[in-house]
Amino acid sequence: MATSLAPHRPGSPAAPPRGGRTGTADARRARLRRRIADNALAYAFMAAGILCFAVFSWYPLVRGVILSFQQDNLINDPQWVGLTNYRHLFADPLFWTAWKNTAEFTGLALVLGYAVPFVIAVLLNELRHFKGFFRIAVYLPVMLPPIVSVMLWQFFYDPGDGLFNTALRGAHLPTSQWIQSPHTAMISLVLVSTWANMGGATLMYLAALQSIPGELFEAAELDGAGIWARLRYVTLPQMRFIMLVLLLLQIIATMQVFIEPFQLTGFTDPSTITVMTLIYRYAFAVNNDFGLAASMSVLLFVVLGVFAALYLRLTREQD
Repeated sequence: MATSLAPHRPGSPAAPPRGGRTGTADARRARLRRRIADNALAYAFMAAGILCFAVFSWYPLVRGVILSFQQDNLINDPQWVGLTNYRHLFADPLFWTAWKNTAEFTGLALVLGYAVPFVIAVLLNELRHFKGFFRIAVYLPVMLPPIVSVMLWQFFYDPGDGLFNTALRGAHLPTSQWIQSPHTAMISLVLVSTWANMGGATLMYLAALQSIPGELFEAAELDGAGIWARLRYVTLPQMRFIMLVLLLLQIIATMQVFIEPFQLTGFTDPSTITVMTLIYRYAFAVNNDFGLAASMSVLLFVVLGVFAALYLRLTREQD
């Protein structure tokens, strides 16, 4: 059979291209354009979120570090002073007092605020009736604005007709100065913080308790284990991770305590001044030196960064 060698005439249909490379490339470009169009809205939302995070989080962080090397009162032009702010901090007796008080507050808060929510969660988990009511009652202080909680306790601590002293006088017991006395002021602040914040930790503990398989408790009961044995050999090992996570989170939170000492005892009382109240004192109350306050903030950021790194590493290992 002979093959036609006649040339292609103008106007006649062109022969199909050899291979599908051109068609495949066009299809790939079309899929790429469609994918970009489909994700354009997601990219727009992501860009807006990154922009807000950069403006309200990254920029203040970088600006604060730069400000710690300057002397600035936000009125005159800032002056670069290098490490002078940090040398002034280490020479200030209130600097060491604030760190000591913050460490004391954190330690007392861990004794009360770390143990009390766990005990309450165990009791709530053992309840058979009115669970919803008691959960709401425990979480109710968290729903109050912090300043409202502090002002409520300020009435309780009133050395004259406060609730606590009235109850002590009714029981014919000696009254106390509470927040006015340097011997009881710190523990009084810890009680306020524990009451106001224990609801969230209690619910976290309760959720972790309810995630423990019931077969473990049943097996322990069949082996004759009492409530304390079940708590020691079943509950605590199963709760080890969440307890360690909440421990780190509570350390990070309590080291930034501000509202309780500021509202109840002020920023001038050496017995209750903390790192955050000292930062306020440097920036607004006495020195009006935002560079000195920024250097104190940077030191606090470094300390909290250590605990944050431990928290991230712990959660990453668990994942």
